[in-house]
Amino acid sequence: MATRTLVRQLQSTIYRAEQMTPVRPLAMPPPGSGLKPVFGNPGLPVIGHTVTVLTDLLEASRRRYAEFGPVSWGVMLGAKTVTVIGPDALEALATNRDKAFGNEGFYDYLIGPFFRRGILLLDFDEHLHHRRIMQRAFTRDRLIGYLDVMTPAIERALAQWRPIDRFPVYTAAKRLTLDLATEVFVGERPGAEADQLSRAFVAAVHGGHALVRADVPGGTWARGLRARRFLENYFRERIPIKRAGSGQDLFSVLCRAQSDDGDSYSDEDIVNHMIFALMAAHDTSTITLAMTAHYLGKHPEWQDRVREESLALGEPAIEYGDLERLPALDMVVKESMRINAPVGGLFRETVKDTEILGHYIPAGTKVAGQVYATQRMPEWWSNPDVFDPERFAEHRREDKSHRYAWAPFGGGAHKCIGMHFGVMEVKAILHQLLLRYRWKVSPDYEPPMRYGTGPMPTDGLPINLTRIR
Repeated sequence: MATRTLVRQLQSTIYRAEQMTPVRPLAMPPPGSGLKPVFGNPGLPVIGHTVTVLTDLLEASRRRYAEFGPVSWGVMLGAKTVTVIGPDALEALATNRDKAFGNEGFYDYLIGPFFRRGILLLDFDEHLHHRRIMQRAFTRDRLIGYLDVMTPAIERALAQWRPIDRFPVYTAAKRLTLDLATEVFVGERPGAEADQLSRAFVAAVHGGHALVRADVPGGTWARGLRARRFLENYFRERIPIKRAGSGQDLFSVLCRAQSDDGDSYSDEDIVNHMIFALMAAHDTSTITLAMTAHYLGKHPEWQDRVREESLALGEPAIEYGDLERLPALDMVVKESMRINAPVGGLFRETVKDTEILGHYIPAGTKVAGQVYATQRMPEWWSNPDVFDPERFAEHRREDKSHRYAWAPFGGGAHKCIGMHFGVMEVKAILHQLLLRYRWKVSPDYEPPMRYGTGPMPTDGLPINLTRIR
């Protein structure tokens, strides 16, 4: 408790220092445009508002919203960035009606050296072309096949979880989802080669989170670059075998996939998409799975309710059609994703002068759409900081108040192509977890978090785990 109080005091001190820089407009609108300037302040020298955003994103966002409204600017990671909050702003950013917002510029700045030319980093016609091919890997029949591979792998992994008082569920979930991604996406069963692949992938992810963004020997960024080169070689060497074979893992499917027009991926495309797919599937599923387990531990009445649903199905091996027979679990997962959006923002860069909600934004400006803060706005959600899965029940459906009030998968042309896979994976794991274990979390415990592209617990997210069978 004393440590947490000290951290809060330090955060408040940093925030006050950030606010000492004068408020000014980002840029003046063209005369006669009728647009308003975006107001904000740069924050601390060089780093701007980065510290408060990485350590307490929700509070930082709420303060900016209270001071400046839904559109403001500040310096983040050394770059002037416009922050937009609220479903109207997210809709404008995601739908991108005048094609003014590109993904490549901002995402390339954040993670480009490690995940360049992944599907999220492509724009406009090129993105659409690649997406049409990739959709072949996420049809209903493909998802059923992935689930068939996933189910026994989940059973093997959960059997190894140890019932202890402080079981680190986030750490365990991270290992599990990475193993599943390696097996389902790459076709690698657990072993030395899969472990080497996993280590390289983790190093690449960490590289994207590095604060010192330079190729310093021994640094996080340098290790990430080395890992990227390993992953490129790994996938490139195996493409001929995958393309000639009949495997049903994602890697094999992408090697053979064609659009309706007969278009297919080049070898370089496959390498880039596989590296990005591993990151996208692993990171988002990990935080969703771990935080859902956390909330079920803090709310035993909901844990009992969703366990009853799983018991009614009768078998650990869940079928794809059974997912619709778990309505309480569906509400719980959605509420977990509302409170802790696995991807906290939509990141774009303007490719031409444009506006959001009547505010002028010049070309070349980085824009961050705050999904995390939007999903916690009292204007759209009752008691937004309270875990309340019933808000997704048919008689309430608070998520229907605005199509972008709940937007964990983004929206528009870049809406997450693997969202159905991710939800399927999380539910399949939780179903087996509920049948095998019971767990508790102290009502007073609040996990310490840090924020990158999404939230990450810094203490492993401990739970009191007990075996049922």
